[in-house]
Amino acid sequence: MSETSRGLTRFLRPRSIAVIGGGAWCHAVVLQSQKMGFSGPIWPVHPKADKIAGMSAYADIQDLPGPPDAVFIGVNRTATIDAVTRLASFGAGGAVCFASGFSEASAEDESGASLQEQLVRAAGDMPILGPNCYGFINALDGALLWPDQHGCKRVEQGVAILTQSSNIALNLTMQRRALPLAYTVSCGNMAQTTQAQIAIGLLDDPRVTAIGLHIEGFSDLRAWEALAHKAHSRGVPLIALKVGRSDQARAATVSHTASLAGGDAGAQAFLNRLGIPRLPDLPSFLETLKLLHVTGKLPSNRLASVSCSGGEASLMADIASGFDVSFPPLNDRQRRDLRAALGPKVSLANPLDYHTYIWRDTQAMTRTFAAITDPSIALTALVVDYPHTDASDWRCVTDAAIGVRAQTGTPVAVAATLGELLPEDTAQELLNGGVIPMHGLTETLQAAEAASKQYVICEEPVLLPGPERQATLLSEADAKTALAAHGLPIPRHTLAPSRETVAQAAEKLSSPLVLKGMGLAHKSEAGAVVLNLTPDTIENAAETVPGNSFLIEEMVEHGIAELLVGITRDPAHGFTLTLAAGGVLTELMADSTSLLVPSPREAVYEALAKLRIWPLLSGFRGKPPVNIDAVLDAVMAIQSYVISNAATVEEVEINPLICTKETAIAADALIRKAP
Repeated sequence: MSETSRGLTRFLRPRSIAVIGGGAWCHAVVLQSQKMGFSGPIWPVHPKADKIAGMSAYADIQDLPGPPDAVFIGVNRTATIDAVTRLASFGAGGAVCFASGFSEASAEDESGASLQEQLVRAAGDMPILGPNCYGFINALDGALLWPDQHGCKRVEQGVAILTQSSNIALNLTMQRRALPLAYTVSCGNMAQTTQAQIAIGLLDDPRVTAIGLHIEGFSDLRAWEALAHKAHSRGVPLIALKVGRSDQARAATVSHTASLAGGDAGAQAFLNRLGIPRLPDLPSFLETLKLLHVTGKLPSNRLASVSCSGGEASLMADIASGFDVSFPPLNDRQRRDLRAALGPKVSLANPLDYHTYIWRDTQAMTRTFAAITDPSIALTALVVDYPHTDASDWRCVTDAAIGVRAQTGTPVAVAATLGELLPEDTAQELLNGGVIPMHGLTETLQAAEAASKQYVICEEPVLLPGPERQATLLSEADAKTALAAHGLPIPRHTLAPSRETVAQAAEKLSSPLVLKGMGLAHKSEAGAVVLNLTPDTIENAAETVPGNSFLIEEMVEHGIAELLVGITRDPAHGFTLTLAAGGVLTELMADSTSLLVPSPREAVYEALAKLRIWPLLSGFRGKPPVNIDAVLDAVMAIQSYVISNAATVEEVEINPLICTKETAIAADALIRKAP
């Protein structure tokens, strides 16, 4: 079912709530919404109980005053299917399915449908969350279809967090970092409504400032693409904490590409393509959401740092070396204003140690902090640690931070070196004053990097692969011929069916020549490649080369650099395009980057520029650069072949693609595809 046919606004922003079941979980749902100040009616449903959590209960769904907007179903899995069937026919807005044991259960009805399939069929067009999930907290309207404790407070605007895990969702509500949580959603099994579709629905609430997604896997690529496009058009930042980095790469069958692109590469490429920054852990995930809530995306990665300690200034600079952020030198205006505020004794730099001469002087501190802010600086971070013993002397820095934010209108953060050194009440006061309270220097820099990250957004949808089929390996000659038909340059070549015919076949080509034994995947390792031959020497060379038939090619000369260009079928993400240092450097350098097919020419260029081998491609130490246009032409030709053969191709690899001043030629090619 498409997102357009299943509206979620009524469900996620309900005016009426029903709770089906009488256990402790259902009592909690009623009490949670009451405590949060939900203004609409709450209707408990139970066939025997007169009251649930002190409220009069209805014996049956049909007895309700009207179709409820949101329903929490807290009964067993079989009764859940019946309840969903009746709610859908009654016109309810949506339901949270709390029960577990659906996807694990075997088929039970006459059609062979599993319990989870029966549940989806019962729901029809009515949205359902789960099964096996806690539901959601709407802290904007006080609507909590949530059966457990939580740490949320009523807010007027804030971020949304979506996770498949109910436990992680609960834990994140307990954060004490002054991050306003507008929505917390546990997605559960996502039998019907996916994580991406829920996020699309939340984008319709203008009170949502940013969305954080804890992702276990992408189930519907088209829904994720729709989410990214809608979020970008609405100006609502998305971030992700995608698990799976530690998964071992897929076992390489016949290519280097399979190992380079295995595991997590496709997921990272998909997030990059959607323009969604990825965070490595929960603390940086929360801090990034907080920064985005206050400022939105940052226009650049240029930062300023201010502290009253040389040690903190050095620590900030050192930690920053691991992130894509910069502390640009002070300009003349900043130096002039800082000198006027601090006097002659302070050495001026960015990061700045302003010493403690002006401590407790709120006006002087405000002038100093304002002096280092600048239109060219995306974020000014004031490094401040509040003691948990007596923080009365720290009132000056809180007031100065809020003052400089009001005076300059530029993004300002107060960053504690340790999370516990920024109390929640102080963090909330800073946030109320428009200052970003950041818990931890590493998290601050991680958030700044994510918020300032620039992407080449691809509007074209990813290429979806066909179903998995038994694939076979094409010969190198056939692979090259197939790729050449799509515009990939290949060497002039000929085939020799036996050792006795290689000399005669070689006379058709120009020396120097390459002799290759056919029928082997890794020819170099098997000693099946011999270089720098002539028609006079090739017959003797053939005696040492394994194989019964042979490929003879003209050698590619004057190569400047070698690249690997490979594409593998990734059932979870489409087709992963891998660019890497090629030839003998592939394993040695482990220098690779991944995109998804199709990728536009400019995205391929940007990816190549990120490789460590890029200086060699662009001209290193007086050597000429390669023809980058020819390299890009080659990559686009390989993509063209895969697009035309998406239903059958499993992997394609060119290694090496020999790059010269004039051209880029596939010296070796591999294709594995189904008949």
